[in-house]
Amino acid sequence: MRGPLAAGIGFKPQHIDDALRCTSPGLWFEVHPENYFGGGPLPAMLDALAERHPVSLHGVSLSLASAAPPDANHLRRLRRLVDRVNPVLVSEHLAWSSWGGAYLPDLLPFPRTHEALAHVVENVQRSQDVLGRALSLENPSHYLPVDGHDWSETDFLAELVRRTGCGLLLDINNVYVSAHNLAVDARAYLAAFPLRAVTEIHLAGHAVDDGLEGGLLVDSHDSPVAEPVWELYRHALALAGACPTLIERDGHVPAFDELHAECRRAATLLGERRMAA
Repeated sequence: MRGPLAAGIGFKPQHIDDALRCTSPGLWFEVHPENYFGGGPLPAMLDALAERHPVSLHGVSLSLASAAPPDANHLRRLRRLVDRVNPVLVSEHLAWSSWGGAYLPDLLPFPRTHEALAHVVENVQRSQDVLGRALSLENPSHYLPVDGHDWSETDFLAELVRRTGCGLLLDINNVYVSAHNLAVDARAYLAAFPLRAVTEIHLAGHAVDDGLEGGLLVDSHDSPVAEPVWELYRHALALAGACPTLIERDGHVPAFDELHAECRRAATLLGERRMAA
């Protein structure tokens, strides 16, 4: 029988042999489901992974913050994958990426208005009804201020949880990046975050764009987790308690052992938090 989730790694196909051999307690893997909708070797690889370890599905294209409903065909394909691998968690982003039939390769912000809340609530409920699962929604990264908000981000998320029963994915790197770029207090953001709804934490690396004065931080997922993000993660654990935590790397992907070392670091902090509780 599998034990409780501890620290996990974003799965990459080149790591399949290492992933199947790894025996770290509480280890789990997360995949972008869109990569496994088609044919070829990837679905069979995912099946093998799911037989060996708990797997989470982290979507990137439901466009839940769009005024339009999620694509029905996409939801059907996602439901088939959910039924196939029985994931421990299913998550998406609080963002939009499609409009009028056009799809954009990004996760875009929006003004948190009452109207936007109604659209997101409807889209989340529709998705959860089709999937037969509660979704966990990830807090976004921000690069520039967006005007026209009726809600703070944390209040918007709390109300979304209340109306839909969804969970939340707390991305610590996103908190750090956004706090730097918008000149806000990351710890104050965490203090206001609806932590009881958090089902999963993400940790990732970021890049610095020196083209702007003060440097813009970019949620690039192409480097190790930065030390200030590790420190903010410790603070989040002190507030929220131990929570399954994932190491993300989507660019400049290193050998499995390097990612596993970061995973073990997160697992150690989780273990310390559980011991202190």
